[in-house]
This record gives sequence, C-alpha cells and structure tokens, in this order.
Amino acid sequence: MESKLMDPFGRVHDYLRISVTDRCNLRCVYCMPEEGMQFEPTERILSYEEITSIVKALAPLGIRKLRLTGGEPLVRKGLDQLIAMLSAIPGIEDIALTTNGIYLAAYADRLKSAGLTRVNISLDSLKPERFARITRGGKVDRVLEGIKASQRAGFQPIKLNVVLMKGVNDDEVEDFLRMTLEAPIDIRFIEYMPIGDSGGNWKSSYLPLEHVLKTCGDKWNYESCGDVYGNGPADSYRIAGAAGTFGLIHPVSSHFCGSCNRLRLTADGNIKPCLYWSDEYNVRPLVGDDKAVQDLFYKALGSKPETHDMVKALKGQQIDGTPTLRHMSQIGG
Repeated sequence: MESKLMDPFGRVHDYLRISVTDRCNLRCVYCMPEEGMQFEPTERILSYEEITSIVKALAPLGIRKLRLTGGEPLVRKGLDQLIAMLSAIPGIEDIALTTNGIYLAAYADRLKSAGLTRVNISLDSLKPERFARITRGGKVDRVLEGIKASQRAGFQPIKLNVVLMKGVNDDEVEDFLRMTLEAPIDIRFIEYMPIGDSGGNWKSSYLPLEHVLKTCGDKWNYESCGDVYGNGPADSYRIAGAAGTFGLIHPVSSHFCGSCNRLRLTADGNIKPCLYWSDEYNVRPLVGDDKAVQDLFYKALGSKPETHDMVKALKGQQIDGTPTLRHMSQIGG
C-alpha cells in the first residue's frame, strides 16, 4: 500500500505508536520521577473505540504497522479486545506490543489469539536486586516468566529492550549477549535519552553503545546482519552460530531521524510528530470525522522537524526548540 503520509523532508510514515495508558505498575528510573506521577483521569484517556476509529482513518493513508505502548499497556483491562479490533482493519499488517513483561505470562496466549504479531519486553537487569532498584520494586522473575510464555505462545521474534546506563547495568552486557546464543531472542541495547528531563542528570548515566561491541568482540566473533523482522532503527549483529541477535539503538549519538517513519498517539489523544519536541496536536475532538482526523495528521506531519537535538543537549549546547516536559510514560516511547 502506497503511503500518503509524507513529511516536508520526504520521509514516508507507515507506523503509528499508540499509548493506551499513562499508568504503569513499575516506576523505572529513566521513565518516571521518583515521587511518581499524576496520572490522567480515566475519562481523559482514549477509549478502544476512539483508537480504532483513528486507525481506520489512517489505514487508507498507508499506516500499516502499529505498536501498543504505555505506561504499561497490560495494566489496561481488555487489551486483547483492542488488538482484535485493530487487526480487523484492512491494511493493518503488523501489531506489536511494548511491555515490561510483569503481566505477560498471564496474557501471552490471549494476545496472540487476538492478533498480536510481536512483543518487545523491557529488561534492564538480570540481577533481582538491581532490577528492583531500576524499576523501583519490580521482580525480574516475573519478566523471565513472561518471556518464556511468549516463546510458548509462538511470538517471533521476541525482542528484549535494555536501556544501557553507565555504572548501573553496563557490567551485564555479556550476560545479555549470552541469552542470544541458544534462543531466538533479539536483545536491543538502547542509549539513555533525555526525555522529560529538564535538568542534566541523565548525562551522568549516558553511555555510548560502542561499549556493547567492545564487550562482544572481547569474547566472541560477531557479524552485522540485516535479517531481523521489524528491525526499525537498530543496527543488528549476530554472534557466530547464535540463535538470536543483538542490536544497537543510538537515538542520541547516531540518531536515525533521516529514516524516521513513525508518528505517536498519546493516551490522552494527542498526535506527537517527534518524541523529543513538545509539539502536540489534539485529535480526540475530531474522532468520528475521518477527513478531519486525516487533515490533523497531515498538519502534524507538516510541522515535523528534520531532527531532534539530543546530541546538543548531551554536549550542553544551545538547542533550537522546546523539548517535551512529558515523561516517557506519558508519551509511550
């Protein structure tokens, strides 16, 4: 299907990330402030019917890939019902889920039956005490159970997202890489991003991902590979003979803005053309009028900047716009 959603820089958009809730059962250090969040009241959150209506309006324009995010999407009841509604829309080919995995063991089979295509599971440490510190209370065993349940349900590929933080979990890179040796799991190491951080605290935890390649190269032979389905912005590699792969996502040091194909819909009904900047367009009052919904998405795309300024932020340089003050849990990543 030819996409009609092109921005001023010629980037074609066929991918919509949908946050279904800003609530979460964890409080990860890079996602929420320590004091917690003031969550949106339920009546301000898009209903499943409203989300489905928006996607129906966008599918004829070339949107074919969806990703459901949060907060934690599985804290919202009946998510399999939304997946079934979205998978029935003509033109929608791929529906993925980003989850912290805490509730995944209980829902994996139901989600697969409803039409979910893939899962991405956040897992920033394999050490129980450290995992509990990073997530402020999470139990890593529940995530590992969720991974096993996803394998049994037949999800392929299963991707694990690791936000790499200097002095926090950078000593676990080898342990994560070992997970790819025997199982068809894709580990994706992600640079720490300054989303919703109005200060500079993130800089002390930022670590370029060359650390991963050096750690891998000291232990194994590896090669670049481009065969990971739904690969997105990751540079993918495979250890010689491994069943799975590992990927590097460099939103800061080597941004992928030039090939960005995604739009974001927040849980409270705002279109975000770019994760980093504050620009938002409230589509909720237009739901039900497909032409008006389409026109607002065109308007949002028309304002999408060529790039973000995370590198400038890292270096303490002047930036050219207003970064978002929303935390990652409020945007959907």
